[in-house]
Amino acid sequence: MRIIFVGPPGSGKGTQAERLIQYLRIPHLSTGEMLRQAVDRGTPDGLAAKTYMDRGDLVPDSVILQMVGHRLEEPDCAAGCLFDGFPRTVAQAEALDALLAERGLPLDAVLELEVDEAELVRRLALRGRADDLPEVIQQRLEGYRRQTAPLLNYYRQQGLLHTIEGSGDPDEIFARVRGVVDQLQRE
Repeated sequence: MRIIFVGPPGSGKGTQAERLIQYLRIPHLSTGEMLRQAVDRGTPDGLAAKTYMDRGDLVPDSVILQMVGHRLEEPDCAAGCLFDGFPRTVAQAEALDALLAERGLPLDAVLELEVDEAELVRRLALRGRADDLPEVIQQRLEGYRRQTAPLLNYYRQQGLLHTIEGSGDPDEIFARVRGVVDQLQRE
């Protein structure tokens, strides 16, 4: 299965993504991690990305997509993968759709972890990180809403979006995630 996993900061997406990749036995494609590895290894994609990163610029979508395309060609992605942190915009989603279509690899689902904002703020404040100050938390949540809402609408229109209640303990949440994935596999 090829799945995109989205959720706001504090939703528990990292925990649930880790469980899901173990459950499905598919690789976790985090573009941030892929960028760091490509730069560390000095691959052509990494060298291209490094020129932007060294200047403090965002790595262009074209470089990210090329890197994702190369990663999808690796044997461990044959059975699927979990996209995390990408796509972040509708333009990136459209480009990913085109990349997957070129390779005959359909996207199976977009899983959204939905958590009440008050609960997100509480969870983030409990982490105790230096950047988890109330005003920073609000900025991060607002940025997520602004950036992600159009993306969710894009996938909703394609019939790929599955919203999962992200409140409760991690085992309860994963039972809901697994229920959606199991249903998709049966269809």
